[in-house]
Amino acid sequence: MDTDRLPGCYRHPDRDTGISCTRCERPICPECMISASVGFQCPECVREGSGTGHRPTANAPRTIAGGVVAADPHLVTKILIGINVLVFLVAAASPALVVQLELIGRYREFDQFLVGPVEGVSTGEYHRLLTSVFLHTEWWHIIGNMLALWVIGGPLEAALGRARYLAVYLLSGLGASALVYLLTAPNTATLGASGAVFGLLGATVVLVRRLRYEMRPVIVMVVLMLVLTFVPLGGSLNVSWQAHVGGLVTGALVGLGMLTPATGRTRTLVQWGTCVVAFLLAAAVIVLRTAELT
Repeated sequence: MDTDRLPGCYRHPDRDTGISCTRCERPICPECMISASVGFQCPECVREGSGTGHRPTANAPRTIAGGVVAADPHLVTKILIGINVLVFLVAAASPALVVQLELIGRYREFDQFLVGPVEGVSTGEYHRLLTSVFLHTEWWHIIGNMLALWVIGGPLEAALGRARYLAVYLLSGLGASALVYLLTAPNTATLGASGAVFGLLGATVVLVRRLRYEMRPVIVMVVLMLVLTFVPLGGSLNVSWQAHVGGLVTGALVGLGMLTPATGRTRTLVQWGTCVVAFLLAAAVIVLRTAELT
């Protein structure tokens, strides 16, 4: 028997955890933990403490990041997957739409048979920085990214709460696009949600460290995904390492802010202040690259 193994969550026995409910002392995982005045409580203790004839022991059900505990802790992840699938189907029915949504710095700049207007982020089409994050044109591409989004994003959404989780996703996608825009040839098109997914992975690393879980599994996952980024299987897949690295770094940065150990107004200030900083850094990269191309 492995005596060093952490106990499993009482509601999810397959999930090891080092956190216990401060009221009943049963082990609880990130999806089950609810912030209380001191430490964390399990959902049952919160319901009992907030029921008729009982004095509440927690002000409100909160995640470890201070977000509201939702009835469906994976709703945003489901919606994001739905949006990606919908855009994939629309793009398959109307291929011309892909040209309008993909991330490209300056289209036709090097085309000797120049036909039509010059297009791209550098000409003011900044929407491409985010629309490209929801765009896929190959079935294997969207299946791979959506599986990763479900596996990585679901638990992270439960731990952060909906608004904070969505902020990590969108800012990671923007950070990924900004680095692609900066370091990729301006007439090279890029698309896909992998940059945002890498951002969720970066935030997950921060979450695991914050909860003092075993770091080796998540570190192995990061290393493996980076290896596949720089040494893709088959050698013929076009993988944007810029998107993966940009998303990973941005997600880790925003995750640090979201999972600050502070409480109350200080925590809120740090969380959304970090989001502003991440946005401004991405915006600065975009402005510098645009000035270079124009």
